Amino acid sequence: MNMLKKLLVLLVVLTTPSLAMAQPANPAPTPVTKEVAAPVVATPAAVTPVSPAAEAAPAAAAAPKSMDGALPGYTPMRPNYEDSVGMPKPKEIDFQEQFSDNGQYAKWINNAILLPIITIISLFVLGLLLWVIVRFNRRANPVPSKTTHNTFIEVVWTLLPVLILLGIAYPSLDLLAKQFKPAPAEAVTIKATGYQWYWGYTYPDHGGFEVVSNMLKEEGDVAKGERFRTENDGPKLMAADNRMVVPAGVPLRIQTTAADVIHAFAVPSLWFKLDAVPGRLNEKSLTITKPGVYFGQCSELCGARHAFMPIVVEALPPEKFAAWVKAQGGTMPGANKPAPAAAPAGENVAAPAAPVAAATPIDPVAAPVAAPTK
Repeated sequence: MNMLKKLLVLLVVLTTPSLAMAQPANPAPTPVTKEVAAPVVATPAAVTPVSPAAEAAPAAAAAPKSMDGALPGYTPMRPNYEDSVGMPKPKEIDFQEQFSDNGQYAKWINNAILLPIITIISLFVLGLLLWVIVRFNRRANPVPSKTTHNTFIEVVWTLLPVLILLGIAYPSLDLLAKQFKPAPAEAVTIKATGYQWYWGYTYPDHGGFEVVSNMLKEEGDVAKGERFRTENDGPKLMAADNRMVVPAGVPLRIQTTAADVIHAFAVPSLWFKLDAVPGRLNEKSLTITKPGVYFGQCSELCGARHAFMPIVVEALPPEKFAAWVKAQGGTMPGANKPAPAAAPAGENVAAPAAPVAAATPIDPVAAPVAAPTK
């Protein structure tokens, strides 16, 4: 009997958890919601559904790209091949013809000062060597001189090099100061950014637009319908699809930087070279004295295609430069300032209206007092 009671108690204990787990959970009380009529929205009478393709389509078809780089109001200038202006000449041993004030000054220093000094010193040393060979050889001078000191010669070979160096130092330091003279406040600013491997030219004074310049390939190296180099663009490996267009005869503020590695913006015929360093903004002034097309190249080893990122600077008269800026979508400085309205001829200009008198303050004593409300 006791054993039977124990079995019954054990059976109840074992079955109680399973029954508790089998009971369904108490459902959460259903929130009472009050039905509110939705606001009536007016629907247009006729709405045409727009497909995704139509949404992605541009509002207007893009204008076809010119095969010669021309824009409305602007035609690229043809390089001067006849006089090799702005480009190297075949068999040339001198500096290129210069078209900036600093370049002309530097070329004068080279041709009028350095080259004559180098020539005279070289001929003088050559003459001394020949004289020593002939005068002091073993047959002509069997008994060598035992002279070990000559005051006059020592003074000469000390003072003469000092005077030569001073004669070279003055124009050289003068040229250095001219090259690093800051640009005037009214100078036109162009920012040249070096990329691997092309150039970007930004015009912050004219709306901030950027012109991307890549080297033009030859006709046989491009697909059908793509632009290729022609004689109107420039020499092989030196022509670009978009040029750095600047005004001639106007001070320029050239700023250089780079987006990846060190480049160098260099145009030999303008006596201009400035490193383009990532994270740094270098600046130099330049004034191009004559309209024309001037060619240069990156002059800092910047990667595998270093030799294929040419620089083409096109200097235009100021009025043509303004037309080019307009064709690029930019604006000339001061163009957006509203001009003062002129009075029509024969019409009297009305005098400015007198200021409206301020309202007379109400005298609190004279003003009627409202009866208090009960």
